[in-house]
Amino acid sequence: MADETANQGIPAPEGQADLIETNFEVGQDNLQPRLGPFGLDIHNPVFFISGLAVVIFVFYALALPEQASGVFSWLFSAVTKGFDWFFLSAANIFVLFCLFLIVSPFGNVRLGGAEATPDYSYVGWFAMLFAAGMGIGLMFFGVSEPMSHFSSSLGGTAIENGARTDWAPLGAAGGDEAAATRLGMAATIFHWGLHPWAIYAVVALALALFSYNKGLPLTLRSAFYPILGERVWGWWGHLIDTLAVFATLFGLATSLGFGAEQAASGLTFLYGSGDAADGTRSFLGITYGNTEESGVENSSMLLVLLISGITAIALISVVRGLDGGVKVLSEINMGLAALLLVFVLLVGGPIFLLTFFFDSLWAYLQNLVALSNPFGREDTNFMQGWTSFYWAWWISWSPFVGMFIARVSRGRSVREFVICVLLIPSLVCVLWMSVFGGTAINQVVADGYEAAKNAPLELKLFQMLDPLPLATITSTIGIILVVVFFVTSSDSGSLVIDTITAGGKVDAPVSQRVFWCIFEGAVAIVLLIGGGLAALQSAVISTGLPFTLVLLVMCWAIFRGLQGERRIL
Repeated sequence: MADETANQGIPAPEGQADLIETNFEVGQDNLQPRLGPFGLDIHNPVFFISGLAVVIFVFYALALPEQASGVFSWLFSAVTKGFDWFFLSAANIFVLFCLFLIVSPFGNVRLGGAEATPDYSYVGWFAMLFAAGMGIGLMFFGVSEPMSHFSSSLGGTAIENGARTDWAPLGAAGGDEAAATRLGMAATIFHWGLHPWAIYAVVALALALFSYNKGLPLTLRSAFYPILGERVWGWWGHLIDTLAVFATLFGLATSLGFGAEQAASGLTFLYGSGDAADGTRSFLGITYGNTEESGVENSSMLLVLLISGITAIALISVVRGLDGGVKVLSEINMGLAALLLVFVLLVGGPIFLLTFFFDSLWAYLQNLVALSNPFGREDTNFMQGWTSFYWAWWISWSPFVGMFIARVSRGRSVREFVICVLLIPSLVCVLWMSVFGGTAINQVVADGYEAAKNAPLELKLFQMLDPLPLATITSTIGIILVVVFFVTSSDSGSLVIDTITAGGKVDAPVSQRVFWCIFEGAVAIVLLIGGGLAALQSAVISTGLPFTLVLLVMCWAIFRGLQGERRIL
């Protein structure tokens, strides 16, 4: 087994470990055809089922856009309204499970074997956890979500036919700016704090434990060996890996859709011409960025060009590999993100924003139980339209982020792993939201500047930066960040999907990663054209629901796997 794990590119366990003896060999079900100069190494049948099912889904959205739009809207509403309790309950279970691992004897188990040493220093490891916590989502929602929850909370509750129609969290804070600010930030941190990172921690821990300690392939199905045994290499395992591909692909496509809309809005806002109110706003002659009141629809051409161009850049990164591609771009992004964060912190008032950061954290802790409650809620719009969608989105991203975290966390104890994965990225997200959201809210409360408050979601960041010094430069940096996050997400996502559809091989031909990179961009383009972000959000919901069941079972599998490790210590 040690030789096998080495051939996968995964180190064999160091010291005592509860290796699983299996007759399965990585790649035994793979096909290795050649298409001209390109060699393939694809798992049969996961690759074909995943690809064909996604093509059918996308073709339906493009061929019958009106019907598909209606189906997507129904699907989104049915799942978020009918299963809101399920998403919230599952996320609570993940948090409680992670807390149990921290305080239990299982926390002493070391990933990679009893004598394994960390592959990275604390500084390097924390930096990569920080990188995992950053993304298009923080750029898109960093201003828009705190401002949205603040505005809805300030507006108070609205009741029609005995039911609330407002979007405020919990009981709102009608007319009280201070209370609305605290509630808005608590709701935002709830969506970016412990719960999403508990979801990621569960998947990452499962991948790390069953690959580094048990000697199994680096795929989701390996985590279910304690439950399914050798059947995990059959159709049960095919189903788990196929769901993981769906979840990752549609989760990425949704993020790329958000990123494309924000980049297009930013470019038009900064460098476009014409009057949005009159419906003549455009960028490079392409109509975009017009207000809803103008009645002129935005052209999808700019989104198509952006996604196509950024996918092309991602292809270059794919070909260059991890060290020459993703690593370099991630370092650039880290520097630019830190520069933008420090700039807004200094210009927005460091004492005020740091105080705001700690006050927001305290507000989050005070409201955590109420926000986590899955039953008897009156704020149904907030719980279903925001929280249910977020949990499905995080679950869709969990194979992608989880595999990244697993690959950089070998040598850490389970306790150390869970504490750091929960806290480090969560604090980064809270700091980002507090600085950007706090600046935007303060512009409304202290200065009466409401442009960011009244702007569409994708434009709020640029409207917040507009009255600050060097607005054009900082907004351009914001667009660059969105683009580079787009590239690194596409490249890293291609790597993860390729690993799953190659049966756990981490050294499959580059041409396969190129295929998945192009495929992701195509899915995002087609779904945006076919139904806009509603189609992308519905795709996430459709895969997030069944994959939530996979993660719940995974918690039990992790428990069983850790029991085996404890017995040999």
